[in-house]
Amino acid sequence: MPLTLEERQSFLAEPHIGALSVTAGPDRGPLTVPIWYQYVPGGELWVLTGLESEKMRRIRAAGRFSLMVERVEPTVRYVSVEGPVTGVGPLTDAVHREMVGRYLPAERVDDYLAYAEAELGEHVVVSMRPQRWLSADLG
Repeated sequence: MPLTLEERQSFLAEPHIGALSVTAGPDRGPLTVPIWYQYVPGGELWVLTGLESEKMRRIRAAGRFSLMVERVEPTVRYVSVEGPVTGVGPLTDAVHREMVGRYLPAERVDDYLAYAEAELGEHVVVSMRPQRWLSADLG
């Protein structure tokens, strides 16, 4: 059964691991990778990625991407959104802390941020406006 607008926005706002998909070009399936994301109902969705990553190169070329999130308990439920990139900007410390704090326990945030700064290279914030939605709760 499809979810209502409120149900799908609320579900997307929960901290699931997303599956980001973006076209990989002719004669190829899409590039699909797991990713952390942030979303507030009614707003734009955003992700963090390396400035020169394969994801970012594909997102720049396509100008849009899809994100799917799901759960299997207590029921199988998913939401998938697709839409245009609305902005690419620098990653600030506050935004990075917000994203990491969404997914990790408070006592692990500082260690992860130190690791990311030392090991993961320059990242950017990529924003997307959800334009097309698919959703269901399979009971």
